[in-house]
Amino acid sequence: MGIRTRRMFGVLSLAGALLFGGIATSGQTTVGDGLVNVAVGDVTVQDINVAAAIPIVVNACGVNVGVVVGLVTAVDRSGRSRTVCTTQDGPVTISQN
Repeated sequence: MGIRTRRMFGVLSLAGALLFGGIATSGQTTVGDGLVNVAVGDVTVQDINVAAAIPIVVNACGVNVGVVVGLVTAVDRSGRSRTVCTTQDGPVTISQN
């Protein structure tokens, strides 16, 4: 196999992996997709945009916006849930969608 053929095969293999490797099937958690779930007590808002989740948590907990931005972003990127505070209605939790 010549050098040009190997390079072409490598490029096509990489393109295929990038194209088809990132497709999530239904029911799987997609980390870093810009969507999270926000639960306040027993009420959960699912698949909400990160930017829309921030004011919900800020209003429920009364914490600094910068702190919430960091927490929401970390949950979206890592997939790990975070409890921000506990209110009269129950804990305010951010989780991956």
